[in-house]
Amino acid sequence: MKKVLIIRFSSIGDIVLTTPVIRCLKTQLNESEIHFLTKKSFLGALNQNPYLDKIHSIEKNTAELIDELKKENYDYIIDLHNNIRTKSIKIKLRKPSISFRKLNIEKWLLVNLKINKMPDIHIVDRYLETVKSLGIKNDNKGLDYFIAQNDELDLASIPESHRAGYIAFVIGGQHATKRLTNEKISAICREIKLPIILLGGKEDLFEADKIESSCKNHNIFNACGRYSLNQSAGIIKQARKVITHDTGLMHIAAAYKKDILSIWGNTVPAFGMYPYLAGQNSKIVEVKNLSCRPCSKIGFDKCPKGHFKCMNLIDETEIINWANQE
Repeated sequence: MKKVLIIRFSSIGDIVLTTPVIRCLKTQLNESEIHFLTKKSFLGALNQNPYLDKIHSIEKNTAELIDELKKENYDYIIDLHNNIRTKSIKIKLRKPSISFRKLNIEKWLLVNLKINKMPDIHIVDRYLETVKSLGIKNDNKGLDYFIAQNDELDLASIPESHRAGYIAFVIGGQHATKRLTNEKISAICREIKLPIILLGGKEDLFEADKIESSCKNHNIFNACGRYSLNQSAGIIKQARKVITHDTGLMHIAAAYKKDILSIWGNTVPAFGMYPYLAGQNSKIVEVKNLSCRPCSKIGFDKCPKGHFKCMNLIDETEIINWANQE
């Protein structure tokens, strides 16, 4: 019996990107017991995963459960977060461990000097390289996302106009520089033939209301903040296509092998976190050859340069044509 602890604290997207490691460990290590440690707020992304035997969570700090983890007597610790907190856990548990290499220097060079030394490899494949020494190989089945039956989309909960098919448009983004302006989103929505469901969190509700109001008579349903994460995943699962910024829901859409059009602003696919093994008609839209891009590996509340060219110069027609293609 091999008892393995995987550590990844955040965020939703990053946790979804670890799911091939979870699955491959469980299916390729004979009689293995796989545990996962994350933040309590992200349990919803994992608690239906059939490849996990146990999930541990922290609310504020790692001291809450060190004694609990010591009792588990792990054979291996797989650290897919690799920060100060995870180093502290590994020291206290005193078990063999393997850590993910984060490429911080390469990211710094790309952001600050625009020198691209990033490997041409998706972060999922880099996660899997971390466990290669355990004999784990990529099964090429992509990402996983499991939701409870009661979180599956009930068609009766969406407008009748959308029940025969719709496009999910994920308008949210953790930072403003990863998100199209309302004007661009509205202009795109007005030209899309299929009904649209707007997705995002409670923080996106106000902006989504403005988009919906500016697109009257265009079959737009604002679902931002009205559904839980897993219910939003259910909406993604049933969508014909998905338009999205660089968000956690983008990776959930990839887990369902949806055709995805991903829109990139201040971040770039070169960081290795684009949709992984998504639908065959997926597409990346970005403004290339901007001297200021990427300006961050995460994002800002507003464009540091003031012009926001990485989103303002996005070709709306390219998105509209993709959405309307049969």
